[in-house]
Amino acid sequence: MAVRYFSLVIGLVYLVLGFTGLIPSLASPVDMVPEIMQEVGVTSGLGYLFGLFPINAFESTLYLVVGLAGLAGYAAGTEAFARLCADTFAVWFGFLGILGLIPIANTFFGLMPLYGNDVWLHLISAIAAAYFGFYLDRGRRDKDPSVPDDIKPEPLSRTPFRSDS
Repeated sequence: MAVRYFSLVIGLVYLVLGFTGLIPSLASPVDMVPEIMQEVGVTSGLGYLFGLFPINAFESTLYLVVGLAGLAGYAAGTEAFARLCADTFAVWFGFLGILGLIPIANTFFGLMPLYGNDVWLHLISAIAAAYFGFYLDRGRRDKDPSVPDDIKPEPLSRTPFRSDS
């Protein structure tokens, strides 16, 4: 049940970030636009959301999609789907956080800014999603009534070696 509530919370947080990122009065202007973003041309809405998080229209749209996926993970009613959402968030936010640490890739190749406070936002989101998606998942799949019986794991024997003596 905790993973469903996590899916709801992360969905609401990223929906708020996505909607507020599209409001120009909440984003302070940037001093310098990275060169690759000028070449690619995704500079619409570029600014610092609340003066903290670098954001543009593409990233705001991505946050809206993540928020809707989080709400879908909660609304689906099954813990398995919420875990799938959390697992996906863990992988993608971890990927975006690591890209933000690499200087040549910290604008996602010109599409969206991934530097500054965005790095820790994505990495904290990835760690939380990994906790709820992967760590809390250990051993629960065989007890989840929404998982079909044919994909449940076989129980492990207590002895690691077979002895025929």
